[in-house]
Amino acid sequence: MRKFLPWIVVGGILLIAVVWFVSIKNGAVKTNQEVNKEWGNVETSYQRRNDLIGNLVETVKGAAEFEKSTLEAITSARASASQVKIDPTNITPEQLAQFNQAQSGVSSSLSRLLVTVENYPDLKANQNFLKLQDELASTENQILTARTRFNEAVQKYNNYILVFPNSIFLGNYKEKPYFDAVAGAEKPVDVKFNFSNDKK
Repeated sequence: MRKFLPWIVVGGILLIAVVWFVSIKNGAVKTNQEVNKEWGNVETSYQRRNDLIGNLVETVKGAAEFEKSTLEAITSARASASQVKIDPTNITPEQLAQFNQAQSGVSSSLSRLLVTVENYPDLKANQNFLKLQDELASTENQILTARTRFNEAVQKYNNYILVFPNSIFLGNYKEKPYFDAVAGAEKPVDVKFNFSNDKK
């Protein structure tokens, strides 16, 4: 029995090493899947906003005098943003920056549209418009939450694959980028609505 003891010890060590390696790989798969899931939530939130914007534009078109250029700008920004597709498994900082920039263009155009509405008392009182405006505000909060959760999932994933000794076995797993604030986001947006004015 003693002559087999070294082989048993070696076999036991190898078994422990294999189980440890499999555990590290499975952990990487799970954290990567969490990132993919949270990215799906980000896309869903932005898709909801795009759908609401489509309804908002149709509602605003009912105001005959409404600025055509404002509607064209938001429609164009929305179309451009929907063309930026990202695979979360191979996401790069450049791709995420492009996505972020496209969505920023939608936000900017949407802000201009909502400010312009101030000049249209009938539109401001339109119940469909007011409901869409409330839903958009709620959706913006959902987008913020989805982006935050995505960043948290990315942090967990990056920490997992970059720490030693995991990094030795997970060389084919690449670090993922975070959502950053868009350039100029640190400046507060001064948007004022005066809903108390009498109809013209």
